[in-house]
Amino acid sequence: MSNLSVTRAVSARIPTEYGEFELVYYTNTSDNKAHLAFYMGDLSSGEDILVRLHSECLTGDIFGSLRCDCGEQLDRSLQVIAEEGCGVVVYLRQEGRGIGLLQKIHAYNLQDAGHDTVDANLLLGHQADERDYTIAVRILENLGIKSVRLITNNPLKISALEEQGIKVNERVELDNFVNPENSQYLTTKAQRMNHLLSLTNIPPSIANSDSHKPQSAD
Repeated sequence: MSNLSVTRAVSARIPTEYGEFELVYYTNTSDNKAHLAFYMGDLSSGEDILVRLHSECLTGDIFGSLRCDCGEQLDRSLQVIAEEGCGVVVYLRQEGRGIGLLQKIHAYNLQDAGHDTVDANLLLGHQADERDYTIAVRILENLGIKSVRLITNNPLKISALEEQGIKVNERVELDNFVNPENSQYLTTKAQRMNHLLSLTNIPPSIANSDSHKPQSAD
Protein backbone atom coordinates (compact mmCIF):
# COMPACT_ATOMS: atom_id res chain seq x y z
CA MET A 1 0.00 0.00 0.00
CA SER A 2 2.99 2.26 -0.50
CA ASN A 3 1.19 4.23 -3.23
CA LEU A 4 -1.88 4.82 -1.08
CA SER A 5 -2.90 8.45 -0.71
CA VAL A 6 -5.61 10.25 1.25
CA THR A 7 -7.52 13.45 0.53
CA ARG A 8 -9.11 15.69 3.12
CA ALA A 9 -12.67 15.99 1.81
CA VAL A 10 -14.46 18.08 4.44
CA SER A 11 -14.29 18.94 8.13
CA ALA A 12 -16.67 20.30 10.74
CA ARG A 13 -16.72 21.41 14.36
CA ILE A 14 -18.07 18.78 16.78
CA PRO A 15 -18.86 19.84 20.35
CA THR A 16 -18.70 16.91 22.81
CA GLU A 17 -18.90 16.33 26.53
CA TYR A 18 -15.08 16.46 26.52
CA GLY A 19 -14.86 19.72 24.62
CA GLU A 20 -14.80 20.89 21.03
CA PHE A 21 -13.22 18.68 18.38
CA GLU A 22 -12.83 18.94 14.63
CA LEU A 23 -14.03 15.98 12.56
CA VAL A 24 -12.22 15.43 9.25
CA TYR A 25 -13.52 13.05 6.57
CA TYR A 26 -10.87 11.49 4.36
CA THR A 27 -11.20 9.73 1.04
CA ASN A 28 -8.42 7.43 -0.11
CA THR A 29 -7.15 5.41 -3.05
CA SER A 30 -7.40 2.03 -1.31
CA ASP A 31 -11.04 1.51 -0.32
CA ASN A 32 -14.42 3.24 -0.26
CA LYS A 33 -14.55 3.53 3.53
CA ALA A 34 -14.82 6.79 5.45
CA HIS A 35 -11.70 6.96 7.61
CA LEU A 36 -11.73 9.92 9.98
CA ALA A 37 -9.58 12.19 12.09
CA PHE A 38 -11.11 13.63 15.24
CA TYR A 39 -8.82 16.21 16.74
CA MET A 40 -8.60 18.99 19.30
CA GLY A 41 -6.19 21.88 19.63
CA ASP A 42 -3.24 23.19 17.66
CA LEU A 43 -1.37 20.44 15.80
CA SER A 44 0.98 22.80 13.97
CA SER A 45 4.11 21.78 15.89
CA GLY A 46 3.76 18.29 14.49
CA GLU A 47 5.81 16.87 17.36
CA ASP A 48 4.83 14.67 20.30
CA ILE A 49 1.12 14.86 19.48
CA LEU A 50 -1.19 12.63 21.51
CA VAL A 51 -2.65 10.11 19.07
CA ARG A 52 -5.04 7.21 19.33
CA LEU A 53 -5.43 4.83 16.36
CA HIS A 54 -8.89 3.40 16.95
CA SER A 55 -10.42 0.70 14.78
CA GLU A 56 -14.17 0.85 14.40
CA CYS A 57 -16.17 -1.35 16.77
CA LEU A 58 -19.89 -0.90 16.24
CA THR A 59 -20.85 -3.15 19.12
CA GLY A 60 -18.50 -1.54 21.63
CA ASP A 61 -18.31 2.08 20.42
CA ILE A 62 -22.03 2.51 19.72
CA PHE A 63 -23.96 -0.15 21.60
CA GLY A 64 -21.74 -0.38 24.69
CA SER A 65 -21.04 -4.11 24.39
CA LEU A 66 -19.20 -5.63 27.34
CA ARG A 67 -17.64 -8.33 25.14
CA CYS A 68 -14.69 -6.01 24.50
CA ASP A 69 -13.04 -2.89 25.90
CA CYS A 70 -13.26 -0.81 22.71
CA GLY A 71 -15.88 1.70 23.81
CA GLU A 72 -14.09 2.41 27.07
CA GLN A 73 -10.78 2.79 25.25
CA LEU A 74 -12.28 5.33 22.85
CA ASP A 75 -13.91 7.32 25.65
CA ARG A 76 -10.74 7.30 27.72
CA SER A 77 -8.66 8.43 24.74
CA LEU A 78 -10.97 11.39 24.13
CA GLN A 79 -10.77 12.26 27.83
CA VAL A 80 -6.94 12.13 27.83
CA ILE A 81 -6.77 14.33 24.72
CA ALA A 82 -9.22 16.80 26.23
CA GLU A 83 -7.21 16.98 29.45
CA GLU A 84 -4.15 17.92 27.43
CA GLY A 85 -6.11 20.21 25.12
CA CYS A 86 -4.54 18.76 22.00
CA GLY A 87 -4.52 15.43 20.21
CA VAL A 88 -6.02 13.21 17.53
CA VAL A 89 -8.13 10.09 17.30
CA VAL A 90 -7.69 8.48 13.89
CA TYR A 91 -10.87 6.44 13.46
CA LEU A 92 -10.23 3.56 11.07
CA ARG A 93 -13.04 1.58 9.49
CA GLN A 94 -11.52 -1.80 10.29
CA GLU A 95 -14.33 -3.57 12.08
CA GLY A 96 -13.50 -6.83 13.84
CA ARG A 97 -9.72 -6.42 13.51
CA GLY A 98 -10.23 -6.05 9.77
CA ILE A 99 -12.59 -8.96 9.04
CA GLY A 100 -15.78 -6.87 8.87
CA LEU A 101 -19.00 -6.84 10.85
CA LEU A 102 -20.59 -9.94 9.26
CA GLN A 103 -17.56 -12.13 9.97
CA LYS A 104 -17.19 -10.59 13.42
CA ILE A 105 -20.71 -11.74 14.32
CA HIS A 106 -19.87 -15.24 13.07
CA ALA A 107 -16.75 -15.05 15.25
CA TYR A 108 -18.89 -14.15 18.27
CA ASN A 109 -20.86 -17.37 17.79
CA LEU A 110 -17.64 -19.39 17.65
CA GLN A 111 -16.49 -17.67 20.83
CA ASP A 112 -19.76 -18.58 22.51
CA ALA A 113 -18.99 -22.18 21.54
CA GLY A 114 -15.71 -22.00 23.47
CA HIS A 115 -13.07 -20.69 21.05
CA ASP A 116 -10.99 -17.67 21.95
CA THR A 117 -10.93 -14.51 19.82
CA VAL A 118 -7.82 -15.59 17.91
CA ASP A 119 -8.99 -19.10 17.06
CA ALA A 120 -12.44 -17.82 16.07
CA ASN A 121 -10.89 -15.65 13.36
CA LEU A 122 -8.64 -18.48 12.21
CA LEU A 123 -11.54 -20.93 11.99
CA LEU A 124 -13.32 -18.46 9.70
CA GLY A 125 -10.32 -18.42 7.38
CA HIS A 126 -8.95 -15.07 8.52
CA GLN A 127 -5.77 -13.98 10.20
CA ALA A 128 -5.86 -13.19 13.90
CA ASP A 129 -5.49 -9.50 13.03
CA GLU A 130 -5.94 -8.22 9.46
CA ARG A 131 -5.67 -4.51 10.17
CA ASP A 132 -3.36 -2.22 8.21
CA TYR A 133 -2.28 1.20 9.46
CA THR A 134 -1.05 2.76 6.22
CA ILE A 135 -4.15 4.95 5.94
CA ALA A 136 -3.57 6.14 9.51
CA VAL A 137 0.00 7.10 8.61
CA ARG A 138 -1.20 9.06 5.57
CA ILE A 139 -3.79 10.87 7.69
CA LEU A 140 -1.17 11.81 10.28
CA GLU A 141 1.11 13.04 7.48
CA ASN A 142 -1.75 15.11 6.07
CA LEU A 143 -2.19 16.68 9.51
CA GLY A 144 1.54 17.51 9.58
CA ILE A 145 2.30 15.12 12.43
CA LYS A 146 5.84 13.76 12.55
CA SER A 147 6.07 12.27 16.04
CA VAL A 148 3.47 11.05 18.50
CA ARG A 149 2.73 9.91 21.98
CA LEU A 150 0.60 6.91 21.12
CA ILE A 151 -2.36 5.94 23.29
CA THR A 152 -2.27 2.16 23.00
CA ASN A 153 -1.61 -1.21 24.58
CA ASN A 154 -0.85 -2.78 21.19
CA PRO A 155 2.84 -2.93 20.20
CA LEU A 156 1.89 -3.61 16.56
CA LYS A 157 0.56 -0.08 16.27
CA ILE A 158 3.87 1.32 17.49
CA SER A 159 5.91 -0.67 14.97
CA ALA A 160 3.44 0.08 12.15
CA LEU A 161 3.88 3.83 12.63
CA GLU A 162 7.64 3.76 13.08
CA GLU A 163 8.15 1.53 10.03
CA GLN A 164 6.42 4.19 7.94
CA GLY A 165 8.23 7.20 9.33
CA ILE A 166 6.06 8.39 12.22
CA LYS A 167 8.21 8.45 15.35
CA VAL A 168 6.60 7.14 18.54
CA ASN A 169 8.28 9.00 21.39
CA GLU A 170 6.05 7.62 24.14
CA ARG A 171 3.40 5.00 24.73
CA VAL A 172 0.47 6.24 26.80
CA GLU A 173 -1.00 3.23 28.54
CA LEU A 174 -4.72 2.57 28.51
CA ASP A 175 -6.44 1.22 31.60
CA ASN A 176 -7.57 -2.39 31.93
CA PHE A 177 -11.31 -2.07 31.38
CA VAL A 178 -12.03 -5.53 32.72
CA ASN A 179 -15.44 -7.01 33.46
CA PRO A 180 -16.77 -10.57 33.78
CA GLU A 181 -17.68 -10.66 30.07
CA ASN A 182 -14.30 -9.63 28.66
CA SER A 183 -11.64 -10.86 31.09
CA GLN A 184 -10.79 -13.96 29.05
CA TYR A 185 -10.66 -11.81 25.91
CA LEU A 186 -8.15 -9.48 27.58
CA THR A 187 -6.13 -12.47 28.73
CA THR A 188 -6.06 -13.78 25.14
CA LYS A 189 -4.91 -10.39 23.84
CA ALA A 190 -2.05 -10.38 26.33
CA GLN A 191 -1.00 -14.01 25.97
CA ARG A 192 -1.53 -14.62 22.25
CA MET A 193 -1.33 -11.14 20.69
CA ASN A 194 1.35 -9.59 22.90
CA HIS A 195 -0.77 -6.66 24.03
CA LEU A 196 0.84 -4.76 26.86
CA LEU A 197 -1.70 -5.60 29.54
CA SER A 198 -0.97 -6.37 33.16
CA LEU A 199 -2.86 -9.56 33.87
CA THR A 200 -2.20 -9.05 37.57
CA ASN A 201 -4.74 -6.23 37.37
CA ILE A 202 -7.51 -8.72 36.55
CA PRO A 203 -9.03 -9.90 39.84
CA PRO A 204 -9.07 -13.72 40.06
CA SER A 205 -12.77 -13.63 40.94
CA ILE A 206 -13.47 -11.98 37.58
CA ALA A 207 -10.91 -13.92 35.54
CA ASN A 208 -12.33 -17.22 36.75
CA SER A 209 -15.96 -16.29 36.39
CA ASP A 210 -16.31 -16.28 32.61
CA SER A 211 -14.71 -19.45 31.28
CA HIS A 212 -17.83 -19.97 29.21
CA LYS A 213 -18.56 -16.32 28.49
CA PRO A 214 -18.28 -14.74 25.02
CA GLN A 215 -15.22 -12.87 23.89
CA SER A 216 -14.73 -10.02 21.45
CA ALA A 217 -13.53 -10.07 17.87
CA ASP A 218 -12.07 -6.55 18.14
